[in-house]
Amino acid sequence: MDIDDGVTPARMRAVLGTFTTGVVVVTAMGERPLGFTCQTFASLSLEPPLISFSPARTSTTWPHIRELGRFTINVLAHDQSELSERFAAAGIDRFAGVDWAPGPSGGPVLAGVSAWVDCELEAEYEGGDHTIVVGAVRSLERSPGRHPLIFYRGHYAPSEHWDSWPRIGN
Repeated sequence: MDIDDGVTPARMRAVLGTFTTGVVVVTAMGERPLGFTCQTFASLSLEPPLISFSPARTSTTWPHIRELGRFTINVLAHDQSELSERFAAAGIDRFAGVDWAPGPSGGPVLAGVSAWVDCELEAEYEGGDHTIVVGAVRSLERSPGRHPLIFYRGHYAPSEHWDSWPRIGN
């Protein structure tokens, strides 16, 4: 497959950064709590209930979570950008000082999140410099009063106007 010379990682980031994403922290409980920040998360299927996310192939946390075969997706709320940065950092205890409670599978549900989704690993696929993970949803919950953290053009989007945004469905 030929790739246009103008398609560089920097150009991809600039162009695709115009698409807003939510921010999640993927967690699991092994001998200690594990977790990492991920922006490539999506609902994949309602029947059967499936989600997907894509950790970087360079992730040192995902292989440990993969071995456990279960994980929890924490949809960060609008005021949790610090958690996003914390769980993206390397070489620190990401859970130090972070409030959480075990979800149904034991994976940490971070305090104050907009929603959480408890999953079992369904499948994995190669996706260039990322891995495409499919999770079978086993349990989930939302906090309707908590707006999501949104990432747009390399920054967290302000949330002061969310209550006036048009609604689709519930």
